[in-house]
Amino acid sequence: MKKLFLLLAFVLFSMGFSPKPMTWVAIGDSITYLNDHPEETGNRISKGYLSLVKEKFPNLEVVNKGYNGWTAMRIATEFEKLQIPKADIYTVFLGTNDWWGGKPLGAFEDYQKNTGQETVFGAFRVIIDHLRKLNPDANIILITPMKRADFVYINNYKNNAYGSYRKKNDQDLEQFAEAIATIGREENYPVVDLFHKKGMGYEDLVKFKRLRNPATGEYENFSYPEFIDQPFDPEKDEYPYPETSIDVTYDGLHPSDKGYRMIAEELLPFFKKVVK
Repeated sequence: MKKLFLLLAFVLFSMGFSPKPMTWVAIGDSITYLNDHPEETGNRISKGYLSLVKEKFPNLEVVNKGYNGWTAMRIATEFEKLQIPKADIYTVFLGTNDWWGGKPLGAFEDYQKNTGQETVFGAFRVIIDHLRKLNPDANIILITPMKRADFVYINNYKNNAYGSYRKKNDQDLEQFAEAIATIGREENYPVVDLFHKKGMGYEDLVKFKRLRNPATGEYENFSYPEFIDQPFDPEKDEYPYPETSIDVTYDGLHPSDKGYRMIAEELLPFFKKVVK
């Protein structure tokens, strides 16, 4: 009887002092969205970075607010329609679509003076102000865009884009990454700098791009930078990224399982500090 009483007391004590569940809201674009939609990758991924981080923290509730193809400017404009909940942790992983869409980066002054969502700097201020209103005590982590190789969408070859080794609208993707890092320093927020991460260089994104050699008409495997400016015909050519080409990305842009593991590994030290 005494043993039963002690066991019951221990159970009640444990229940009373169990860690409080914490909520993480991940705001992002397709790299975040695809965590819950592996079928849209041709099932080339199994676990995104949200799932990998969640596995380490049983008391962490995860809300995926990734939007396929969205920019920081669009998130800022439509924030109030997105039903983003109050959370203990917010990650903001945006910028690559702003760069490809030729959106104006603006200047740090746009962030400081809260000039609105007409520039990417201003859009980040709008997003962060909304998050502060939801929970002034929330932990906010910023994630920079990764480098990009030539992207070809696995479900529609006509949806393709050259890599960030070249400017778009006279802007480098690195400028967007540096802008996010600048905001992080200003606000004393942790920044996960994927753009400059070792192992995520242009030569690491894909092992090769399989294209026809214009001189012979035969398919060959071109590694970076040899594949730059090699012709690709979405109407006639095979998909240029067979499974054997997969490295940090599976399509030149979106992370593979390896890429997602690298992102999760960068995030985990910050989560270990705040998730009980």
